[in-house]
Amino acid sequence: MKMNKKQKKEARQRASTRQLMGILELTEHGAKTPAGEFIFYLVRPDNLSVMPEEAVKNRILALTNLLRSSAELCVVALDSRESFQRNRDWYQQRAEEEPLPAVRALLRSDAAHLDAIQTGTASSREFALLVKPDTKLPPDQAQLAQLEKRIHSCGFTVRLAQEQDVKRILAVYYQQDAFTDDYKNYDGEGMVTETAHETEENS
Repeated sequence: MKMNKKQKKEARQRASTRQLMGILELTEHGAKTPAGEFIFYLVRPDNLSVMPEEAVKNRILALTNLLRSSAELCVVALDSRESFQRNRDWYQQRAEEEPLPAVRALLRSDAAHLDAIQTGTASSREFALLVKPDTKLPPDQAQLAQLEKRIHSCGFTVRLAQEQDVKRILAVYYQQDAFTDDYKNYDGEGMVTETAHETEENS
């Protein structure tokens, strides 16, 4: 039965965060979706600042060729720092609306301060390779290990993402949250666990 607009809105309000994101469940190295399981590899280019230009080009070329030859692979680039874009937009809007010159100057000064922070952390990026499934079957562990070796042979430090890594990637992608250390499965899970622990100690 087809839902009307009101019913769709009510369904969205009742849906969990994972359902809204199109995720059935988080797995050991990724997330399971209706299209299949997506796997994340965390990639880090080491020592690029001290390497000769030709060596850097060779690494980039090797990774480019790997991506071209592997249709199931794509690159995900994420901020590993806080984004101040909304704050900067707010300061700009307030400065345009503010009639007092002194207040406008303060607003522009604050915006300039955020720009300086943003510039100072411009290189704080995190890169991941995402394996897109071509089947709904679970990924083959031997193939995942082989792919990890191929990425490493391009001159990059690489490892399969763990559950907390996957949660962090999703949090940064959807919410720009780059500072949470431990992501819980449910809101308030930490409080429930702490309360249960205190109850055990007092019993």
